[in-house]
Amino acid sequence: MRLFFFFLLVFVAVANPGESFAQGDFTVKSRRLQDEKAVFATVESVHVIAARTRIAGTLADVAVTEGDAVRQDQTLAKVGDEKLALQIGGMDSRIHSLKAQFDKAQTDLDRAKSLFASGTVAKARLDEAQTQYNIAQSALVAGQADRDVIRRQVGEGDVLAPVSGRVLSVLVTQGAVVMPGEPVALIAEENYVLRLQVPERHARYLKKGDSIRLDDGKTGKIVTVYPKIENGRVVADAVVEGLGDYFVGERVRVRISGGERQAFVVPASYVVTRFGIDHVRLKGADGAVMEAPVQMGVAVPLEDVPDGVEILSGLRDGDVLVTP
Repeated sequence: MRLFFFFLLVFVAVANPGESFAQGDFTVKSRRLQDEKAVFATVESVHVIAARTRIAGTLADVAVTEGDAVRQDQTLAKVGDEKLALQIGGMDSRIHSLKAQFDKAQTDLDRAKSLFASGTVAKARLDEAQTQYNIAQSALVAGQADRDVIRRQVGEGDVLAPVSGRVLSVLVTQGAVVMPGEPVALIAEENYVLRLQVPERHARYLKKGDSIRLDDGKTGKIVTVYPKIENGRVVADAVVEGLGDYFVGERVRVRISGGERQAFVVPASYVVTRFGIDHVRLKGADGAVMEAPVQMGVAVPLEDVPDGVEILSGLRDGDVLVTP
């Protein structure tokens, strides 16, 4: 008896065979779809650049750690050299002495000009005072330039980021003695790419400009397909916006084009799941409506069917669906 009522309820749920729907009909037609294949890709940096020291000395401070985002010309570390401070102190003393000599030469020149104007000294005495003044002035300018060079060397103790990006590794520690040109940190440039490893059987479908799709919804395009197969795989690079949130070397799943195939795509709202089985409502040539079981595949959003899903079996080209 319970089985009888069960089938009775199912029969009531199905539309009356004589019922006809004029609104919401959807005609099933075969479409050519891009067959997607899931492959793994690795987030890579186009360039990995070393931030290097410019002077020798002791690493006084390290301001970054692995994983930090840095901008171009940001100070990553400081190199100190006590000898430079001593040299600046010595140059300051020398410049003070040269300044005194310059002031004396200027005073002697002014006195010589006054005496020459009154006819007390000869022209040779004035020329000698002018020469001594020029020598003192040149020596003072040269001393100041030497001091500026040393101060510039002190400024070059700052280790700067050559590009904007993310710090992959810090190669030295505070207190280490470094030489000019020694790397302090490795920086991955900001423009990351996805490096795909595609099985060679799919290589003929892979070409520059193809679209790819990540599981999180991000999309991109293939920009480089390398012409060499290694270990049975084709290597390709793809550009995707927003990869800065990923770690360099992180593996992500990517869907790429694997050729074309014929498929049926219907709106998801036309499919009803009852007792674990997917059904659609078919309208016959005489207007009668009946339910038919189908096997539903993955979601395939299209321009004319935004909520489209693929139907693997149960439908034929030309079938007319009505809304549940």
